[in-house]
Amino acid sequence: MRIRVHAGGGGRGAVSFRREPYVPRGGPDGGDGGRGGSVLLFATPEVASLNAFTGRREWRAEDGRPGAGGRKSGRGGADLRLAVPPGTVVTDDETGAVLADLDVPGTEAVVAAGGEGGRGNPHFRSSVNQAPQVAEPGLRGEARWLRLELKLIADVGLVGPPNAGKSSLLRSISAATPKVADYPFTTLSPELGVAELDSGRRLVVADIPGLIEGAGRGAGLGHRFLRHVERTRALVFVIDGSGRDPWAVLDAVRHEVAGYSAELARRPSLVVINKLDLPETRALRARGGHPDALWCSALTGEGVPEVLASIDDMVAAAPLPPQVEVPPPVHRLRPRRTPAEPPLVERHPWGFLVSGEAVERLVARTRFDSETALHRFQVALDRLGVSSALEDAGAEPGDTVRIAEMEFEYRL
Repeated sequence: MRIRVHAGGGGRGAVSFRREPYVPRGGPDGGDGGRGGSVLLFATPEVASLNAFTGRREWRAEDGRPGAGGRKSGRGGADLRLAVPPGTVVTDDETGAVLADLDVPGTEAVVAAGGEGGRGNPHFRSSVNQAPQVAEPGLRGEARWLRLELKLIADVGLVGPPNAGKSSLLRSISAATPKVADYPFTTLSPELGVAELDSGRRLVVADIPGLIEGAGRGAGLGHRFLRHVERTRALVFVIDGSGRDPWAVLDAVRHEVAGYSAELARRPSLVVINKLDLPETRALRARGGHPDALWCSALTGEGVPEVLASIDDMVAAAPLPPQVEVPPPVHRLRPRRTPAEPPLVERHPWGFLVSGEAVERLVARTRFDSETALHRFQVALDRLGVSSALEDAGAEPGDTVRIAEMEFEYRL
C-alpha cells in the first residue's frame, strides 16, 4: 500500500506592540506561531487490514495557528494518528529506508514531523532595535511517500501449492473458517487461526495462499504471499498426497521458498501429506519415500492430533524469527552554536544555484512581504558569505540566483 503523508506547517510569528494607557513604550509583544501537527502510525488489534488506505492516498495533519499580540502563542496543530494492524512495516517509498516496524499492539512511530512555528517580534529586539518589525513564518512540515506492508505475525505458516488442503487443515486445528472449495486458489488472502493445545498453550497458525512455480521470483502474487511467513517461527509444508508426484511438488515448493529467502528456507519445518482419506494417498504412504513426513486427513480428522502435537514441539524449540532492522530514533536536541558552513554556489545556464543548510533555513524563516524582513535577509546573506561567493563565481547584475524554492535577481 502506497500513501502520501503531509505534516502540518508551523504558524507564523506575530508582529505586535504592547499598547495600553500609561505604558508609552510597551515594546514588542508578538506571540510565536504554533507547531504543525505530525503524522503518526500506531498498531492496534482493532484494525485487521490496510483497507482504510485503499480509497484515500493523501493524509494531512493540521497546521499550527499563527501567534497574536500580548505574547499569545498560536495553538499547535493536532497530530494525525492513523491506525494500522500489528505487523505493519513502514518504508520510505523514495529511499527504501525502513522507518518503523509496528509489530506489537500499542507501538507507534512519527512518520512525518510537523514544522516549527515562527518566532514573534520580541525575539528580534536588541539594543539598537527596540521596536523590531520582523517575525518569522513557520517552517513547512515533512512530506513523504510511504509504503505500508502487512506481514502477519504467526507462530506457524502453512505453505504449499494451490488446493493442497491448507485451509481445511486450518479449519480442523482451529476455530478459523477460511473458505474451502474443490478448485485452485480458493484462498486469495492469508487467514489466521488459533489452535488450542491440551497443555493450555495457543498457537497462531497462518494459512498462506497457494504458491505457483516462480513464486519466489514474484510470479503471480508470490512475493505478496511469501512475505507473510517472514515472521513465523516455523513452516509446515502441506502437500496433496493424491497428486501425480507429491515428492516433486514438495521439492518445488521448497525451491520457491528458498528463492524468496534463504533465511526463511532454514526455519524449522514439517512436511504434512494431506488427504489420507483418498486411496491414492494411502498407496503413497505404503510405498514410502519421505521418512519424516506426517500423514493426515483434514477432512476426516485422521492424524490431525499427531500433526498438531508435532507442530507444538517444533514451535517450542524454534528460535524467534529475526526482526526487521529499524534505525534508532533521532533525538532532536538543540544544536550547539557552531560556525555555519560556507554556502555552495553552482553555475548553470539559467543562473546560479546557492545551497547550504544555513542559507536554505534563512530563506524558510524569512517573510518576503516585509521590507524590514527583506533588509534583515540581505544582511544575513552578507554575513553568511553568499554575496562574496556569488561575486567570486562571476555573478553579474541581473543574473538569476536560486536558493531553495526562491529565485532572486542579483544586484551589487
